[in-house]
Amino acid sequence: MASLKEVKSRITSVISTQQITKAMKMVAAAKLRKSQDKIMQMRPFAKKMNSLLQNLSSAETDGQAWYSSVREEKNILIIPITSDRGLCGSFNSSVLKAVNRLTEEKYSKQAKAGNITYMPIGKKALEYFEKRRQKSISGYWNLFQNLTFDNVAKAAEYALEAFQKGEFDKIEIVYNEFKNVATQILRVEQLLPVLPVANTNSSVTQTDYIYQPNQEEILSGLIPKSLKVQLYKAVLDSNASENGARMTAMDKATENAGDLLKELKLTYNRTRQAAITKEILEIVAGAEALKSA
Repeated sequence: MASLKEVKSRITSVISTQQITKAMKMVAAAKLRKSQDKIMQMRPFAKKMNSLLQNLSSAETDGQAWYSSVREEKNILIIPITSDRGLCGSFNSSVLKAVNRLTEEKYSKQAKAGNITYMPIGKKALEYFEKRRQKSISGYWNLFQNLTFDNVAKAAEYALEAFQKGEFDKIEIVYNEFKNVATQILRVEQLLPVLPVANTNSSVTQTDYIYQPNQEEILSGLIPKSLKVQLYKAVLDSNASENGARMTAMDKATENAGDLLKELKLTYNRTRQAAITKEILEIVAGAEALKSA
């Protein structure tokens, strides 16, 4: 049985840990409210832009639009979105496992040929791929340090230009979509080439558009903006999911610390009672020895 000093030391340690997890839960809750408001405001706009993009892709008759150009899938770019910090449950590991599963099941040939490139967003993803010496683009991992549309747009611009030049034949995003505080839905979405309405499972209906002043001028500005919005939406979703996952993880950690504290206090009381009983027995035995002497 542990000594009173050891049990007391463990109780102090658990109380300190519980205070930290409780504070982290409160910080995550405050951040969650802001990030949740942002993604909820962004979703309707992103959904409309995506449906517009799909319709424009379906309306192309010459098949030469760069953003919907389907090529032989030789070089693949995968954009995994994780967090910069841990202590958020399985949030990061689920994304990284999904990336590995996607690579092994869908792009095994490209992986064997060394034709898969990763563009990690979030420090955890960067560390994961650098540790395994995977081919990666490490210039955009720190977007969460200053999360704005302009910063995300720079990462999107790099991906769009690389696809347009033919450096990549397909671009996919892997991230956690925010549903509620306790639930995040893992998503694997194709950014480029854009799938037409007929090839998607969405409820988007095909629409004919009248272009004013002209089709080329509108599409040249609208298409890149729409694709940037899709990536920005995924990053906002991931940010809200991270805060929700961390809040849930810290809440559970606080509960576990409370349960452990009850057990340690019970152990402390039992140990203390046993020590007192032992001292009483020693005193009684000493008194009896004096009587018999």
